[in-house]
Amino acid sequence: MKLNFLLVGVLTLVATTSCHSDKHHAEEKGHFLATSPLVQDTTITKQYVSQIRSIRHIEIRSQERGYLEKIFVDEGQFVHKGQLLFQIMPNVYNAEFHKTEAELEASRIEVLNAQTLFDKNVVSPNELALAKAKYKRAEADMELAKAHLQFTRITAPYDGYVDHLNLRLGSLVDEGDLLTSLSDNSQMWVYFNVPEAEYLNYMNNADEHNLNEVKLFLANQQVFDQSGKVETIEADFNNETGNIAFRATFPNKKNVLRNGQTGTILMAVPMEHAVIIPQKASFEIMDKKYVYVIDAHNHVKLTPITVKAEMPDLFIINSGLKGQEKILLEGIRKVQDGDEVEVKYESPRMAFSKLSLASE
Repeated sequence: MKLNFLLVGVLTLVATTSCHSDKHHAEEKGHFLATSPLVQDTTITKQYVSQIRSIRHIEIRSQERGYLEKIFVDEGQFVHKGQLLFQIMPNVYNAEFHKTEAELEASRIEVLNAQTLFDKNVVSPNELALAKAKYKRAEADMELAKAHLQFTRITAPYDGYVDHLNLRLGSLVDEGDLLTSLSDNSQMWVYFNVPEAEYLNYMNNADEHNLNEVKLFLANQQVFDQSGKVETIEADFNNETGNIAFRATFPNKKNVLRNGQTGTILMAVPMEHAVIIPQKASFEIMDKKYVYVIDAHNHVKLTPITVKAEMPDLFIINSGLKGQEKILLEGIRKVQDGDEVEVKYESPRMAFSKLSLASE
């Protein structure tokens, strides 16, 4: 009797466990939330790492040799066109200038004397011509000495900001030595590289959708307050990277941007009839993305997809879905390919409005 009682108890436990397991299995394969892709025109923001350059940025170098006698500016100072920046000791060049000045005057007097004698038929035309040639050579020597003297005074070729001072007062400066750099930051050129496929899309849609206007995202996680305009695309692709360089021009009225900064170009790209799904409806297997498509008999089918673009909580599909399919939105970890499921369908807009909720 005792053995029979134990047997009945075991059978009861097995039956209870089996019922519970079947119930749990039914719950797992019970009502799941489903939706469809949303098909509509939209705009995505492409991001490109960029380098920021001044519209004019040049090196200021010495054109003469000598001691750096005076420095009239400081690092980071704004200067105007023609403003004196550096003075190289001019003593030698002053002496050379005065010497050529005297030689020019002597040549001028020789020409006057030769002309007087020529008028009296005392000297030949060749002698007069020789005196005039000597005067012209002296005149050229004086112009050269004047230029050397002027080169000892180094001025700003345009309005801009002075960069680092490479030499200090009293330094011996040789011809060609770098003194500083000068940056015109009134406008900035921002360079960024675009892959070939995106370049072709840009060229096909730039005029129609006004893609020339771009934004600049800076290192402080803020968007620059002025919009830029794509004005130039380089002639050749880089064969190593498959990219081509774009250049956008940004106004810089507040002088926030400086030469050498980095940022991220934000370009709005329109997409017509985009097929959009919630990211939570997809999953990865071996670095490939999949969704479960629900067929007419409520069986789930493992379907590979490729992503064309990504937005917060959303994927824009490149291939794998056309937009009319019914896809599993929740419970994707509880089913397998070919399972039959019962689903509760929500319209895409209703499902998308809940994307702030935690996914299963």
